[in-house]
Amino acid sequence: MSDLAIYDLDRTITRRATYTPFLIHCAVRRQQWRLLFVPGVALAMLAYLLRAFNRGKLKEICQALLIGRHIHAAELKPLAESFADATVTGNIRPGARRAIDRDRAQGRRLVLATASYRLYANEIASRLGFDDVIATGSVIGLDDRVEARILDENCYGDAKKRMIDSWVDASGLLGRHGHVRFYSDHASDAPVFEWADEPVAVNPHAKLARLAAERGWQVEDWD
Repeated sequence: MSDLAIYDLDRTITRRATYTPFLIHCAVRRQQWRLLFVPGVALAMLAYLLRAFNRGKLKEICQALLIGRHIHAAELKPLAESFADATVTGNIRPGARRAIDRDRAQGRRLVLATASYRLYANEIASRLGFDDVIATGSVIGLDDRVEARILDENCYGDAKKRMIDSWVDASGLLGRHGHVRFYSDHASDAPVFEWADEPVAVNPHAKLARLAAERGWQVEDWD
């Protein structure tokens, strides 16, 4: 039986979000002319806030603008690696490092569960010593080109809980895993908080802070 420690990434382990910075990182190092599309990214974000489309579609639009509709996996990999290096160097909360070290010392299986794209979340997780990654996947063609399309679901909200359930089952842990500790900063992860044995709200925004107070969940400041 394996106890689990499941972590959200953006604004939980990291101080700042990672998705748009990753896209800009790629544009700067690969095709700087794509930075001309940054206003288009801002407009897409506004349209999302006005509920013109969902978060998954927003990600696809922004990726198409700043990276392109297709990019070969071999060309993307060094960009993901250099972004992960920069993230681990300058965008990790001190408390996150302490929690990861503690959970590892306790023998917990470390799992990163994030709406961020797996194509760079894997690199960050590897550098932080995680055992497994549950993340938003990308459609990859037979020519090994990564498309600006999400594979299956965006790992967010209810979908994150479904993807964790699928991972538990696929890992042979259904009915066999031990105590589950879950960390996140955001109320969108309420389904996973409710499922976990030990929910921990990390630097929570207002809605999660209220929910944590109502449910009696632990609150931690990782800064």
